[in-house]
Amino acid sequence: MKLKNWLFLFIFLGISSALFSQEKIVFEVKIKGAKKTKVSFLKKILSVKKNDVLDSISLEKDIIQLKRLPAISHAYYQVFYSHKNLYNVFITVEENFTLIPEVNFWTSTNQQFSYKLGLYDYNFLGRNITFGGFYQNNGFDSYGINFKAPHLFSKKWGLAINHQNWKSEEPLYFGNNTANYLYNNISFEILGLHQINFKNQIDFGVNLFKEKYQYLSGATDSSIPQNLNLKKTLFKLVYSYDNLDYDFQYITGFKSILYAQYVITENDFQNSFHIFWNDFFYFRKMWNNGNFANRLRVGLSSNEETPFAPFALDNNVNLRGVGILVDRGTGSIVYNTEYRHTVYDKKWLAIQTNVFADIGAWRNPGGKLNDFIEKDNLKIFSGLGLRFISKKIYNATFRIDYGFRVFDNKNNSNGGIVFGIGQYF
Repeated sequence: MKLKNWLFLFIFLGISSALFSQEKIVFEVKIKGAKKTKVSFLKKILSVKKNDVLDSISLEKDIIQLKRLPAISHAYYQVFYSHKNLYNVFITVEENFTLIPEVNFWTSTNQQFSYKLGLYDYNFLGRNITFGGFYQNNGFDSYGINFKAPHLFSKKWGLAINHQNWKSEEPLYFGNNTANYLYNNISFEILGLHQINFKNQIDFGVNLFKEKYQYLSGATDSSIPQNLNLKKTLFKLVYSYDNLDYDFQYITGFKSILYAQYVITENDFQNSFHIFWNDFFYFRKMWNNGNFANRLRVGLSSNEETPFAPFALDNNVNLRGVGILVDRGTGSIVYNTEYRHTVYDKKWLAIQTNVFADIGAWRNPGGKLNDFIEKDNLKIFSGLGLRFISKKIYNATFRIDYGFRVFDNKNNSNGGIVFGIGQYF
């Protein structure tokens, strides 16, 4: 073959190779369905940008990221050919209603009628900012104001500021005796929020607060003051690994959240102390309408023999049906598991039934690690529940559970009904 023919062949193969190996490039990213949410904000947090190489893995991550936002109930993407090797990416979002009032009424064990009123916008200014507050009266006046902007400075950096003045009547336990105290916590907190990558995030900051305890009724002890005023500084670190995927009321995947705190106090009655706990979550969709949900919480604190131990036993927090603030400890291991089954599912409403088991063990103040395996510190409750879920309003899940005692040697509760907003975990 002549030289010019060889040159022609090489040129032809080179051009053909270039044409057929051209990568697909994102020509434009277009977002549809956003009404309150700013399109500029959504594009800011997306990893897929104009002129990037078209990558389906990155797009899938972006969709999961969008569905984690309080403002977005559902999202999906489509890719359309534009021209040459350029493609348009269309992302469609379905928004939640995010201006949520909070209204709660209840009667405490002393027959005090109580209520809590609040209003929160979980998509303030259309930029995924949480802003709002509450007022509570349970015989005492409490209020709180909260601001959280995870993407305030950039895609990865944000800020949270919180102020709270909380008052409640709480039982304190020492020996076999119980006393009721008025507890008052006045705090100011500022946190930096940093998203390391798609799955990992860290929050860190400081909380300056005052704690006041005032004796109301019950047993007394000369070693325990009837009035206590403490100034404290709390350093906080929260690390979360999030690999959850959401499909309306269904959740799949694994999540871990570590909370670590170090508290410095100026008062001689209480020493500085540390506390940490880790929540492990595992969710799995089962069959067409089922969701298997699990939470394991493991926590320890400085082990002082004090009635002010930080880990509380309470049916609104860990064991459904056990009662309100029935015990305290310096360590906690709790496993919550439940199967949720959707029995009704329409465009705006879903109804779930659930069966659950809550198992917990506590370390007594000043106790040892083998307290976790002592039968007097082991508690098992089980029961049934019902969920009414709005698919168009953020976190609008009304839940009701009835938990009954399976095993509990120390307390007298045979069970009870627990109401709440949002899934139990």
